[in-house]
Amino acid sequence: MRVLGIDPGLTRCGVGIVEGMPGRPGRLIGYTVVRSDPDEDIAQRLLHLDRSLAELVQAYQPESVAVERVFAQHNAQSVMGTAQASGIAILAGARAGLPVQTYTPSEVKAAVTGSGTADKAQVTAMVTRLLKLSAPPKPADAADAIAIAICHIWRGGTRARIEAAARRSLR
Repeated sequence: MRVLGIDPGLTRCGVGIVEGMPGRPGRLIGYTVVRSDPDEDIAQRLLHLDRSLAELVQAYQPESVAVERVFAQHNAQSVMGTAQASGIAILAGARAGLPVQTYTPSEVKAAVTGSGTADKAQVTAMVTRLLKLSAPPKPADAADAIAIAICHIWRGGTRARIEAAARRSLR
């Protein structure tokens, strides 16, 4: 399974592409950070993110998209930008006809480190180890996006089967 993982952000949006199967080490296909200038008009920043993610989906041909779910922060302006970027990320997958799944930061951390309270350095170290990389992916936004993709590979299939079973039982 090839997954495009996205750590949404308006100024820096991390994107990581990983191939793998549950229970097996994955393989890093690529990663990048889509950047936008905070002084630029918000509409142009969102348009740039939309176009960039569409190009990445086209270039890497993922089978699914995994996006980190927005969580409450103390800085309302930061949350708004992250939420807007998250919407663009979800739309990029949906527009391409791909399944899109969101994960909380603690779900991602637990999937790759075993602890939902791991810090960024621990996540980056485990991503490096799990994918047998010669150097840690930088910046942290890219490492986080790769971790989101790994989380989806390892947990997404199980989650999708549980949700499908729950929908069937409601019929």
